[in-house]
Amino acid sequence: MLKNIPLFQGLSDDDLKLVTDMTIEKQVPKNSVVITEGEVGDSLYAIMSGRVKVFIGDEEGREIILKMLGPGDVFGEMSLIDRQPRSASVSTLEPCVFKVLSHSSFEICLDRAPRIAIGVMNALAKRLRDADRKITTLALMDVYGRVAHTLLELAVHSNGKLLVGQKLSQQDIANMVGASREMVNRILKDLSERGYITVESKSITIHNERLPVSL
Repeated sequence: MLKNIPLFQGLSDDDLKLVTDMTIEKQVPKNSVVITEGEVGDSLYAIMSGRVKVFIGDEEGREIILKMLGPGDVFGEMSLIDRQPRSASVSTLEPCVFKVLSHSSFEICLDRAPRIAIGVMNALAKRLRDADRKITTLALMDVYGRVAHTLLELAVHSNGKLLVGQKLSQQDIANMVGASREMVNRILKDLSERGYITVESKSITIHNERLPVSL
């Protein structure tokens, strides 16, 4: 199953078996915290099934969702290198199954299958690029533009339609763009009334990829 995860692609069958033998499987129910921002971590998690959200929060309970991840994605890879406090929290949106690789097991894998280091470097590079895009979006766009950008970033083609690939509540979107739920509600209503999108429950269909970035 690890063959489908980009981090481990390119490994030989023997190397892949080594990594598989070094991981442990962990099943976690819905709405459970997997890792907590600020705690010292030493493990990487590969998602085999289910979805999680990666977020940062404050003492008042407010949060910003940095990313939503699903099967084939990994998180916690930074801790394989520096074993420093976690930079964000992760909680499950659905029941999840993870393959967990500890720092000590990772070091053994590096000795026996050094090519895995390339996968980790690629994963870290992707994380940095995603962070750069997030910072640029938050810094240079107003809320309307951030909502439009987020919808397009999450969009996938399915059965001839362009759909937001994840079922998101208005609060989810608000947490992703750093705005209030009320503001997101107004923006989605405006986009819908102007014919750019259709919102049905938590499903959003995009009819025009050139979403406006302001009222």
